[in-house]
Amino acid sequence: MNISRRSFLALGAAGALGASIAPAEAAADGFSFVHFTDVHIQPELRGDVGSRMCIERINRLKPDFAICGGDLVYDVNATGYPRATQLFDLYAQTVKPLQMPVHTVVGNHDVYGIANNSGIPPTDANYGKKMFEERVGPLYSSFDYKGWHFVLLDSIGGPTVNREFIGLVDEPQLAWLKNDLARMKPGSKLAVVTHIPLVSGVLQLVPDPGRAADIYLVTNAQAVLNLLWAYKPIVVLQGHTHIRETVTYKGCQFITSGAVCGNWWKGPRDGHPEGFAVLTVRGDEVQWRYETYGFIADKT
Repeated sequence: MNISRRSFLALGAAGALGASIAPAEAAADGFSFVHFTDVHIQPELRGDVGSRMCIERINRLKPDFAICGGDLVYDVNATGYPRATQLFDLYAQTVKPLQMPVHTVVGNHDVYGIANNSGIPPTDANYGKKMFEERVGPLYSSFDYKGWHFVLLDSIGGPTVNREFIGLVDEPQLAWLKNDLARMKPGSKLAVVTHIPLVSGVLQLVPDPGRAADIYLVTNAQAVLNLLWAYKPIVVLQGHTHIRETVTYKGCQFITSGAVCGNWWKGPRDGHPEGFAVLTVRGDEVQWRYETYGFIADKT
Protein backbone atom coordinates (compact mmCIF):
# COMPACT_ATOMS: atom_id res chain seq x y z
CA MET A 1 0.00 0.00 0.00
CA ASN A 2 1.54 3.30 -1.11
CA ILE A 3 1.15 6.43 0.95
CA SER A 4 1.34 9.65 -1.02
CA ARG A 5 -0.19 13.11 -0.97
CA ARG A 6 -3.62 12.23 -2.35
CA SER A 7 -6.68 14.24 -1.33
CA PHE A 8 -9.37 11.58 -1.06
CA LEU A 9 -10.93 9.56 1.71
CA ALA A 10 -10.40 5.81 1.79
CA LEU A 11 -11.28 3.31 4.45
CA GLY A 12 -10.45 -0.36 4.70
CA ALA A 13 -8.38 -3.10 6.25
CA ALA A 14 -4.78 -2.67 5.14
CA GLY A 15 -1.72 -4.79 4.65
CA ALA A 16 -1.19 -8.41 3.75
CA LEU A 17 -0.26 -10.93 6.37
CA GLY A 18 3.48 -11.54 6.52
CA ALA A 19 3.97 -14.97 5.01
CA SER A 20 7.76 -14.82 5.10
CA ILE A 21 10.46 -13.14 7.09
CA ALA A 22 11.67 -10.71 4.44
CA PRO A 23 13.98 -7.96 5.69
CA ALA A 24 12.40 -4.51 5.68
CA GLU A 25 14.38 -3.15 2.75
CA ALA A 26 14.71 0.53 1.91
CA ALA A 27 16.36 2.48 -0.88
CA ALA A 28 19.75 4.04 -0.25
CA ASP A 29 18.10 7.37 0.57
CA GLY A 30 15.26 5.78 2.53
CA PHE A 31 14.75 3.75 5.68
CA SER A 32 12.50 1.20 7.31
CA PHE A 33 10.93 0.92 10.75
CA VAL A 34 8.28 -1.05 12.59
CA HIS A 35 5.25 0.10 14.52
CA PHE A 36 4.25 -2.47 17.11
CA THR A 37 1.39 -1.60 19.40
CA ASP A 38 -0.89 -3.03 22.08
CA VAL A 39 1.51 -5.64 23.37
CA HIS A 40 -0.53 -6.08 26.57
CA ILE A 41 2.18 -8.23 28.03
CA GLN A 42 1.15 -10.55 30.83
CA PRO A 43 2.32 -13.94 32.14
CA GLU A 44 -1.16 -15.40 31.62
CA LEU A 45 -2.38 -16.88 28.30
CA ARG A 46 1.28 -17.13 27.21
CA GLY A 47 1.32 -13.40 26.62
CA ASP A 48 4.98 -13.31 27.62
CA VAL A 49 5.78 -16.07 25.11
CA GLY A 50 3.96 -14.30 22.30
CA SER A 51 5.67 -11.01 23.10
CA ARG A 52 9.10 -12.65 22.87
CA MET A 53 8.13 -14.21 19.54
CA CYS A 54 7.19 -10.76 18.26
CA ILE A 55 10.48 -9.22 19.38
CA GLU A 56 12.43 -12.03 17.72
CA ARG A 57 10.57 -11.42 14.45
CA ILE A 58 11.27 -7.68 14.60
CA ASN A 59 14.98 -8.34 15.08
CA ARG A 60 15.06 -10.64 12.06
CA LEU A 61 13.56 -7.86 9.92
CA LYS A 62 16.43 -5.48 10.84
CA PRO A 63 14.55 -2.15 10.71
CA ASP A 64 16.32 1.14 11.41
CA PHE A 65 14.22 1.71 14.52
CA ALA A 66 10.99 0.66 16.20
CA ILE A 67 8.03 2.57 17.60
CA CYS A 68 5.85 1.07 20.32
CA GLY A 69 2.34 2.48 20.11
CA GLY A 70 1.27 2.06 23.74
CA ASP A 71 -0.52 -0.43 25.98
CA LEU A 72 2.74 -2.11 26.85
CA VAL A 73 1.23 -4.04 29.77
CA TYR A 74 -2.07 -5.64 30.73
CA ASP A 75 -2.76 -3.90 32.82
CA VAL A 76 -1.86 -1.53 35.62
CA ASN A 77 -5.17 0.38 35.72
CA ALA A 78 -6.80 -1.97 38.18
CA THR A 79 -4.00 -3.59 40.11
CA GLY A 80 -1.72 -2.99 43.06
CA TYR A 81 1.93 -2.01 43.12
CA PRO A 82 3.47 -5.54 43.16
CA ARG A 83 1.57 -6.64 40.05
CA ALA A 84 2.18 -3.33 38.29
CA THR A 85 5.93 -3.50 38.81
CA GLN A 86 5.94 -7.15 37.77
CA LEU A 87 4.30 -6.24 34.46
CA PHE A 88 6.58 -3.30 33.72
CA ASP A 89 9.62 -5.43 34.60
CA LEU A 90 8.38 -8.21 32.33
CA TYR A 91 7.94 -5.75 29.47
CA ALA A 92 11.41 -4.25 29.98
CA GLN A 93 13.04 -7.69 30.01
CA THR A 94 11.13 -8.76 26.91
CA VAL A 95 12.00 -5.76 24.70
CA LYS A 96 15.59 -5.49 25.93
CA PRO A 97 16.88 -7.80 23.14
CA LEU A 98 15.65 -5.40 20.43
CA GLN A 99 18.64 -4.50 18.29
CA MET A 100 17.51 -1.06 17.24
CA PRO A 101 16.39 2.18 18.96
CA VAL A 102 12.84 2.06 20.34
CA HIS A 103 10.54 5.07 20.77
CA THR A 104 7.41 4.59 22.89
CA VAL A 105 4.07 6.29 23.54
CA VAL A 106 1.85 5.69 26.55
CA GLY A 107 -1.40 3.73 26.33
CA ASN A 108 -4.44 3.72 28.58
CA HIS A 109 -3.51 0.35 30.15
CA ASP A 110 -0.11 1.80 31.16
CA VAL A 111 -1.65 4.31 33.60
CA TYR A 112 -1.33 3.04 37.17
CA GLY A 113 -4.27 2.69 39.53
CA ILE A 114 -6.84 4.89 37.82
CA ALA A 115 -9.68 2.33 37.85
CA ASN A 116 -12.08 2.33 40.78
CA ASN A 117 -11.36 -1.31 41.56
CA SER A 118 -7.60 -0.81 41.74
CA GLY A 119 -7.70 0.13 45.41
CA ILE A 120 -5.11 2.85 44.67
CA PRO A 121 -5.99 6.35 45.94
CA PRO A 122 -5.14 9.36 43.77
CA THR A 123 -2.79 10.47 46.55
CA ASP A 124 -0.54 7.45 45.98
CA ALA A 125 2.96 8.53 44.92
CA ASN A 126 2.86 6.29 41.83
CA TYR A 127 -0.72 7.04 40.80
CA GLY A 128 -1.29 7.82 37.13
CA LYS A 129 1.50 8.10 34.58
CA LYS A 130 4.47 8.49 36.92
CA MET A 131 5.35 4.80 36.76
CA PHE A 132 5.44 4.92 32.96
CA GLU A 133 7.62 8.02 32.98
CA GLU A 134 10.10 6.52 35.43
CA ARG A 135 10.29 3.09 33.82
CA VAL A 136 9.81 3.85 30.12
CA GLY A 137 10.32 7.51 29.27
CA PRO A 138 8.64 10.87 28.59
CA LEU A 139 4.93 11.03 27.91
CA TYR A 140 5.40 12.96 24.67
CA SER A 141 8.44 13.79 22.59
CA SER A 142 9.79 14.11 19.06
CA PHE A 143 12.82 13.05 17.06
CA ASP A 144 14.28 13.53 13.57
CA TYR A 145 15.46 10.83 11.20
CA LYS A 146 16.67 11.20 7.61
CA GLY A 147 14.58 14.25 6.78
CA TRP A 148 11.51 13.17 8.75
CA HIS A 149 10.17 14.65 11.96
CA PHE A 150 8.38 12.17 14.22
CA VAL A 151 6.03 13.48 16.92
CA LEU A 152 4.98 11.09 19.71
CA LEU A 153 1.83 12.14 21.55
CA ASP A 154 0.22 11.25 24.87
CA SER A 155 -3.42 10.71 23.95
CA ILE A 156 -4.61 9.47 27.36
CA GLY A 157 -6.79 11.93 29.25
CA GLY A 158 -8.45 11.64 32.63
CA PRO A 159 -9.19 10.08 34.89
CA THR A 160 -12.74 11.39 34.84
CA VAL A 161 -14.87 11.76 37.96
CA ASN A 162 -15.78 8.10 37.42
CA ARG A 163 -12.05 7.22 37.29
CA GLU A 164 -12.09 6.36 33.60
CA PHE A 165 -9.71 7.43 30.86
CA ILE A 166 -10.74 9.35 27.74
CA GLY A 167 -8.95 10.08 24.51
CA LEU A 168 -7.43 13.53 24.95
CA VAL A 169 -4.34 15.58 24.12
CA ASP A 170 -4.32 18.11 26.94
CA GLU A 171 -3.72 21.84 26.72
CA PRO A 172 -0.08 21.86 27.96
CA GLN A 173 0.75 19.24 25.34
CA LEU A 174 -1.03 21.20 22.60
CA ALA A 175 1.14 24.19 23.48
CA TRP A 176 4.24 21.96 23.35
CA LEU A 177 3.12 20.53 20.01
CA LYS A 178 2.65 23.99 18.50
CA ASN A 179 6.19 24.97 19.52
CA ASP A 180 7.68 21.65 18.45
CA LEU A 181 6.17 21.89 14.97
CA ALA A 182 7.37 25.48 14.63
CA ARG A 183 10.92 24.27 15.22
CA MET A 184 10.80 21.62 12.49
CA LYS A 185 13.74 21.75 10.10
CA PRO A 186 12.74 23.29 6.76
CA GLY A 187 11.76 20.62 4.28
CA SER A 188 11.10 17.97 6.93
CA LYS A 189 8.32 15.47 6.35
CA LEU A 190 5.97 14.93 9.28
CA ALA A 191 4.88 11.68 10.95
CA VAL A 192 2.78 11.48 14.12
CA VAL A 193 2.27 8.63 16.60
CA THR A 194 -0.68 8.36 18.99
CA HIS A 195 -2.14 5.48 20.95
CA ILE A 196 -5.81 6.45 20.71
CA PRO A 197 -6.74 7.26 17.09
CA LEU A 198 -7.17 10.80 15.84
CA VAL A 199 -9.12 9.67 12.76
CA SER A 200 -10.83 6.30 12.43
CA GLY A 201 -13.92 4.46 11.25
CA VAL A 202 -13.71 2.27 14.33
CA LEU A 203 -17.21 3.01 15.62
CA GLN A 204 -18.62 1.43 12.46
CA LEU A 205 -16.13 -1.46 12.39
CA VAL A 206 -15.88 -2.97 15.84
CA PRO A 207 -18.40 -5.54 17.09
CA ASP A 208 -19.39 -3.34 20.05
CA PRO A 209 -20.10 0.07 18.42
CA GLY A 210 -22.28 1.18 21.32
CA ARG A 211 -19.25 2.05 23.41
CA ALA A 212 -18.58 5.72 23.92
CA ALA A 213 -16.61 7.56 21.24
CA ASP A 214 -14.55 9.31 23.90
CA ILE A 215 -12.98 5.95 24.78
CA TYR A 216 -12.28 4.89 21.19
CA LEU A 217 -11.16 8.25 19.76
CA VAL A 218 -9.29 11.40 20.78
CA THR A 219 -12.06 13.74 21.84
CA ASN A 220 -10.23 16.91 20.81
CA ALA A 221 -8.79 15.49 17.60
CA GLN A 222 -9.85 18.60 15.69
CA ALA A 223 -7.62 20.79 17.88
CA VAL A 224 -4.67 18.47 17.24
CA LEU A 225 -5.34 18.27 13.51
CA ASN A 226 -5.69 22.05 13.23
CA LEU A 227 -2.07 22.28 14.39
CA LEU A 228 -0.89 19.45 12.13
CA TRP A 229 -2.49 20.42 8.81
CA ALA A 230 -0.25 23.43 8.27
CA TYR A 231 2.77 21.09 8.25
CA LYS A 232 1.23 18.59 5.80
CA PRO A 233 1.55 15.37 7.80
CA ILE A 234 2.08 12.31 5.64
CA VAL A 235 1.30 9.55 8.10
CA VAL A 236 -0.28 9.16 11.55
CA LEU A 237 0.35 5.82 13.30
CA GLN A 238 -2.36 4.69 15.72
CA GLY A 239 -3.20 1.77 18.02
CA HIS A 240 -5.78 1.03 20.72
CA THR A 241 -8.51 -0.66 18.65
CA HIS A 242 -6.58 -3.86 17.78
CA ILE A 243 -7.73 -3.72 14.17
CA ARG A 244 -6.01 -2.96 10.85
CA GLU A 245 -7.47 0.10 9.21
CA THR A 246 -6.42 2.93 6.90
CA VAL A 247 -8.15 6.27 6.48
CA THR A 248 -6.71 8.70 3.92
CA TYR A 249 -7.66 12.35 4.25
CA LYS A 250 -6.04 15.58 3.08
CA GLY A 251 -3.00 13.70 1.81
CA CYS A 252 -2.36 12.01 5.15
CA GLN A 253 -2.90 8.36 5.90
CA PHE A 254 -4.06 7.40 9.37
CA ILE A 255 -2.83 3.85 9.89
CA THR A 256 -4.17 1.77 12.76
CA SER A 257 -1.88 -1.26 12.76
CA GLY A 258 -3.57 -4.10 14.63
CA ALA A 259 -2.16 -5.43 17.90
CA VAL A 260 0.73 -7.60 18.97
CA CYS A 261 -1.68 -9.39 21.33
CA GLY A 262 -4.54 -9.73 18.82
CA ASN A 263 -7.64 -10.25 20.94
CA TRP A 264 -5.76 -9.93 24.24
CA TRP A 265 -3.89 -13.23 23.64
CA LYS A 266 -7.11 -15.13 22.91
CA GLY A 267 -6.75 -15.26 19.12
CA PRO A 268 -7.51 -12.73 16.35
CA ARG A 269 -9.43 -9.57 17.19
CA ASP A 270 -12.53 -9.60 14.97
CA GLY A 271 -10.49 -11.29 12.22
CA HIS A 272 -7.31 -9.26 12.78
CA PRO A 273 -4.48 -11.56 13.93
CA GLU A 274 -1.51 -10.87 16.20
CA GLY A 275 1.08 -8.73 14.42
CA PHE A 276 2.64 -5.34 13.71
CA ALA A 277 3.32 -2.89 10.87
CA VAL A 278 6.50 -2.82 8.80
CA LEU A 279 7.00 0.52 7.06
CA THR A 280 9.46 1.41 4.29
CA VAL A 281 10.07 5.07 3.50
CA ARG A 282 11.29 6.47 0.18
CA GLY A 283 11.05 10.22 -0.29
CA ASP A 284 7.54 11.25 0.77
CA GLU A 285 6.06 7.81 0.15
CA VAL A 286 5.59 5.08 2.71
CA GLN A 287 4.88 1.46 1.88
CA TRP A 288 3.66 -0.78 4.65
CA ARG A 289 2.57 -4.30 5.34
CA TYR A 290 1.16 -6.19 8.29
CA GLU A 291 3.54 -8.80 9.67
CA THR A 292 2.34 -11.73 11.75
CA TYR A 293 4.81 -13.73 13.80
CA GLY A 294 3.32 -17.19 14.28
CA PHE A 295 1.60 -16.98 17.65
CA ILE A 296 -1.30 -19.38 18.12
CA ALA A 297 -3.52 -18.77 21.13
CA ASP A 298 -4.47 -21.62 23.43
CA LYS A 299 -7.96 -22.95 22.86
CA THR A 300 -10.30 -22.05 25.73
